[in-house]
Amino acid sequence: MTVAAMWEARAADGRGVELAAWVREFAIPAVRGAAGLERLELLSASGERVLLITWWSGEPVPVADPPAELLGRPVHRWSFTSEHVEQGPDGNRRGGATVHS
Repeated sequence: MTVAAMWEARAADGRGVELAAWVREFAIPAVRGAAGLERLELLSASGERVLLITWWSGEPVPVADPPAELLGRPVHRWSFTSEHVEQGPDGNRRGGATVHS
């Protein structure tokens, strides 16, 4: 069973770069060596949002909250269980997953 854990935070006004740096410096190293971690990906979006998705072969290790002064609202977390995966024509994985609370 593969679980994708999604961690999403919106930065306080003007602090998006700092929030992303905190994720790279503290959150990623904290989960990087954890047992069962298969992959991780850091993404950003408009509105100074940062998304960290981690894929696990078992129970995910939770990602910590950043310092409160970096946040515009509380962190959101979701877990998904993989339902279907296939390779695209270019060799990249593609497929779907369903929400796992």
